[in-house]
Amino acid sequence: MKTKHILYTLLLTLVIFSCGTNNQENSKKSGETGTNELKSVKLNDAKTVVELLEIADEKVDKEVVVTGLVTHVCRHSGKRCFLMDDNGKTSIRLEAGGNINGFNQELSGSKLVAKGILRENRLSSSYIDEWEEKTLEKKEKAEIDENACSSELNNIKEMRKWMKENNKDYYAVYYIEGIDYEEIE
Repeated sequence: MKTKHILYTLLLTLVIFSCGTNNQENSKKSGETGTNELKSVKLNDAKTVVELLEIADEKVDKEVVVTGLVTHVCRHSGKRCFLMDDNGKTSIRLEAGGNINGFNQELSGSKLVAKGILRENRLSSSYIDEWEEKTLEKKEKAEIDENACSSELNNIKEMRKWMKENNKDYYAVYYIEGIDYEEIE
């Protein structure tokens, strides 16, 4: 009877151990973080959204780690979400990639630490001029809501202000091509 009990205990231990190892491997394959590596190792290196944007021109096409509150997850594809800084005004787009297959709607309102490659999309001054012209045309034809028109024109004004302050002939839109993320508390 003792031998059966010992064999049963050994068998059960082996099954539990092998299942645990298999689950970790499957978790990594499916794109879930499964470990606290990103949180514990990279959280100290993580920048807030504002901190990252302050040095963004130096970090384009480089790996970055950022923290922020998820304010929106794309409902159509789930392939992007937006991370907001604690100031409630500054956000950055996080695109699915690397180990990230997509973002669940349940992430809205959660705080994340995310690792990815910072990318830049430049809006030329001529593009911004055309955008303003089209917006004003829509306003004249009453094809656009007054609030939406004012918002677009204000965005254009802010872009031009940024271009002047930074002595640039373009407006930089930064986003992160995701590699991995983890929900934090």
